[in-house]
Amino acid sequence: MATLYLVGTPIGNLADITYRAVQTLQSVDLIACEDTRVTQKLCQHYEIHTPLKSYHDHNKEKETAHLIELLQQGNDIALVSDAGLPLISDPGYELVVAAREAQLRVETVPGPNAGLTALMASGLPSFTYTFLGFLPRKDKEKVEVLKQRMYEDSTLIIYESPYRVKDSLQAIARVDDERQVALGRELTKRFEQIETGTPKTLLQMIERDDIRLKGEFVILIQGAAPEADNAWFEDLTIHEHVDYYCEQGQKPKAAIKQVAKDRQMKTGEVYDIYHEV
Repeated sequence: MATLYLVGTPIGNLADITYRAVQTLQSVDLIACEDTRVTQKLCQHYEIHTPLKSYHDHNKEKETAHLIELLQQGNDIALVSDAGLPLISDPGYELVVAAREAQLRVETVPGPNAGLTALMASGLPSFTYTFLGFLPRKDKEKVEVLKQRMYEDSTLIIYESPYRVKDSLQAIARVDDERQVALGRELTKRFEQIETGTPKTLLQMIERDDIRLKGEFVILIQGAAPEADNAWFEDLTIHEHVDYYCEQGQKPKAAIKQVAKDRQMKTGEVYDIYHEV
């Protein structure tokens, strides 16, 4: 049976690729990639002569069906992103879903990940973390997401472009200007930089050019301290608390369960109060 391989590629330093990844890319019939120019550099470096096919957000609807057809014909295909792991804030989700629905074999070939690479060296808690990908571009929506997520006891991992890093730091400061935040850039490259401090401190470093706005960024936000967990909802009734989560898109059952967790109550107790049983 043909196989769809999900192959991790270097996030900066070309040496950060596994033997298995190189062998896989050399042996498959086709490599589906975001940008053929980027993947071609990797292929040239490792003498990989496999044909490349563009697969990105703008053509994935059309190309997903074509790639599934090729797999059904017996062709092995590797899916890669420009850097790191495919599907993780990169194209590929629709292709994997379609391959599984068609009962095709899907195999992973792990590799580097920018978020976890930055987390390791940030000095922020790494036992529990939540990956958010990219924040919304609009300021109001960005702050709303941060308000909801920054009250969780979990380090948040966010990807950001150099053009919006300052805006995102300012949004974080509006929610909690004392929270510890880390910025990672140029990861695994010669000028790798990971700085940790308050949003204000990091913004000052950017203004002084101590942190250059160059390359893709990882933003890490320390989770809320346990004593601060209840601060945001302490003035809400249980009805209002449940309704808040429903307005965020959760179904009532999930919202009730989350409220019970927030308030350290039994789910049944919250259910009875909310439904006035």
